[in-house]
This record gives sequence, structure tokens and C-alpha cells, in this order.
Amino acid sequence: MKNKTLLTVIQMNDSHAYFDIHQEMFWGPDGGVYREVGGYARIATLVKQIREINEDRVLFLDNGDTLNGTYPAVKTEGAAMVPVVNALGLDAMSSHWEFAYGPSIFKKRVSELNFPVLAINIYDETTNELIFPPYVVKTIGDLRVGIIGIASNIVDSTMPPSFSEGIRFTLGKDELPGVIDQLRTSEQVDLIILLSHLGFPQDMKLMTEVKGVDLCLSGHTHNRNARPVQQGETLIIQSGCHGSFLGRIDLEVTSGKISSYEHQLIEVESSIIPDPAMLEIIGSVLELFKDRLDTVVGETVTPLNRYTMLESTMDNFLLQSIMDVSGAELAFSNGWRYGAPVIPGPVTLNDLYNIIPMDPPIGTVQLTGDELINMLEENLERTFAADPFDQMGGYIKRGLGLTVYFKIENPAGQRIQQVFVGNEPLETSRKYHTAFVTEQGVPRKYGSQRGVLKTHAVEAMERFLATHNPMYAELRGTYIPV
Repeated sequence: MKNKTLLTVIQMNDSHAYFDIHQEMFWGPDGGVYREVGGYARIATLVKQIREINEDRVLFLDNGDTLNGTYPAVKTEGAAMVPVVNALGLDAMSSHWEFAYGPSIFKKRVSELNFPVLAINIYDETTNELIFPPYVVKTIGDLRVGIIGIASNIVDSTMPPSFSEGIRFTLGKDELPGVIDQLRTSEQVDLIILLSHLGFPQDMKLMTEVKGVDLCLSGHTHNRNARPVQQGETLIIQSGCHGSFLGRIDLEVTSGKISSYEHQLIEVESSIIPDPAMLEIIGSVLELFKDRLDTVVGETVTPLNRYTMLESTMDNFLLQSIMDVSGAELAFSNGWRYGAPVIPGPVTLNDLYNIIPMDPPIGTVQLTGDELINMLEENLERTFAADPFDQMGGYIKRGLGLTVYFKIENPAGQRIQQVFVGNEPLETSRKYHTAFVTEQGVPRKYGSQRGVLKTHAVEAMERFLATHNPMYAELRGTYIPV
């Protein structure tokens, strides 16, 4: 390579199959403000503009959570997203929620892509072989760039068993040094990029323990990094979610080291002219679902969003809906991060599917007070563990019908100070009638007398909107740090 080489890297992470423009929440001085952003046609325009200026010195990389997250994607098991991502011109991708369709279906989707899915940490349980290539090498001018993939490591530990049937996941920490050495020695690369879906805290720790990565593109935790973080000799960026942002970093590489850089967190603004070819692809995909998804099913007074760690208006709406249908006194769901906001006004069926695109049936279970405490303590540790490698999941488990006073800083199993169910203190031996959605809401090891209602989550929300019009879903102070 020459002494100095310029390289532009574009990051898209956690876009969750948000085909078209959508509402996004931004923080203002008085809380959340909302505006329309995103859509792959606008992303295509931005990427083309960057490529036109920088010619052949651009890499476009995706951290995954791309083929799952909206009704059209889920209904087609990710197939609706294939022509979209193929047309974007991605160079490589990592993965996480793509496994919601099961490993065999995801492998089929991967075979339809015109770019590789990379992972050093997913193994076939029978053969112990990697199911995806660990890296790819790209030649950019006279620069050889090694791109390593790490998938989310929590698929087989916190998600439904069907997501990881026949495969197993590791953290990737033990494998990474060997892959870096192979790229540096056998492949003679000048620069190494890590494409990770572990999460920002995890990547920060990983880069203190493993040397040799020049740039880490981090995903999973939806951070909007306005500037890169320097961890040792590694630059780390993350770029929001829902395709509302792209990360761009322009690198000057001198003798195999990043000698200078410029970074932008680019908002995919509504004023960007959509790429016509991509607009046509998206239009043909969404046309199949448009009439159904555009149906107005109610009205909300409360802005619904999922951008608060302890409790959210969006999940309060979901949980109140399943409590009403089930007659339960408590309700739980997973602390999902994805789900585009719904602003005050009409609510469509598309909005409901964006809240919970897999539309699971409502489960019921009897939980003792002791089990409730243990379940919540486990989730608090997975959310707030002092060791980032022990953080497994999204936000705190969403709950309704209870009030939990807790100390974030306490060690595992010792955070909860007091719990009330309704207005009464929790009784450890009493059984509480509980409703939930997915095993992430109430894991199978907790409770007794499990049942499954015929009603699914989206229908429950439709029913709630029909009897609460307009609908309010304010924050209730379910989890209170003390």
C-alpha cells in the first residue's frame, strides 16, 4: 500500500426492516420530540452520494437486526427484505433477530444475499463448525481491509429455543485474537474492522481485552454516538436504530494505522429525495400489505415510544391490553428496544405490528411472590450487571400492576428493596395471576399452571383501543430507583 490511503466506512445498524419513512423520537430540553425520518430509499440516496464523491473508497457495513422487525418482514420470514438489502450494495453484515425465523430459514435468506453474513461465534452443535464465514477481506485501492463479524451472543441464552435450534453461540472473545492474527499474517491486511452485534458496553470491554482492531462498528444497543469513542487503539461507533441514522467515518490510513478521521452521525432526514429504483422495490413489497396495515384501529393521546430504560408508554399500552383480555393482576413483556414511535392521533394496524411484529399469543401463569422476586432480580442483573459481558437483553423487563423499589448499584440478587402488587405489599407465598407475551416476558422456569389464550397481542391492543378511544398510556412509575 502507499503511505497514505483514504477510506470511508458507512454503518447501518439495527434498522429492523423499517422499509419506509417513519416517526422517530429525539430528545429536546423538555423531553421527547418527534419527526419523520428514515426509509431505505433515502438511505440509498445518501450512500450513492457518498460513493459518487469517494469513488471506490467506500465500505458499507450492516450490524444486523435488519431482516426482522416489521410485519412485511416477519410475514415473509425476512424474504421481503432481501431485494432491499441487495440493492443497497452492502459489503457485509452481522446478525441477531434474523434468527427469529429459525437457523434453517435464516441460512436460506443468507444464500439469497449478494454479500456475506459474518460470525466468528456461531457453531453447528453437531459438527462444531462455524455456520458462517468469520471474516471477509476487501481491497480498497491499495488498502487491504479485513472485516470480522460477531453475532449477538444471547440468542441461545435469553431467546426462545427455536431461534437457536442445532446451533450454539459464544461471546467471540476467545476466537477474536486468532482471527486477527490470521488476517494480519496470512491475509496481510492493513486495517481490521470489527462488525459486532454484542452491544456498546460489551464492545467497549472487548476492545480492552483484545488488541488489534482498528475500527469497531457496534450494534444491538441502539446508541446514537455523536462522536467515536477511543478505546485503546480502537475507534468505536454506533449509529442509532430503525434506519433513522447512518454512521459515516472517513479514515486516513498511514502505514497500516488510522492517522486521522472525521465522523458524522447522519440523520436520514425526510427532505432527502428517495432513490427511485429503491422506491420501486419498496413499493412492490409494501403493496401486498398496504390495505391491511393502513387500517385505522383507534387513537392515542399519549405519544408511544420505547426509549426509556425502566418503563415505556408503548409497553404500558401493550401490557394494559393483555391484562384486560386475560383478567390478570400482573403483566410482563420483554424489554424490546425496537419499535418506531406512534405520535398522538390515529393509530393504524401497522403501528400495532411495529410494537410487536411477531404477534405472539398471550400466555398466562401463576407466579408466587418468591418467583416474582427471583425473576425480577435475574432481569435486573442482566440489564445492569457491572460486568458488561453479563448484560444480556434489552431494556428492563416491562411490567404492569406492580411497583418495584430497587437499587441499581447493588450486586446481583440484592437490588430489590420492596415490591407492591396493586396497593398491597408483595406476599412471598401468594400466587399471582399473571399474563405475558413470549418466554422473554416470563421464562419457562418460573411459575405454574401455564396457559395460552386464543387471543394474540395485536388483537388485544385492537380491543383495548376499541373501548378506550382516545387512549392514554402514561408512565406509571413501575420501577423506582432509590
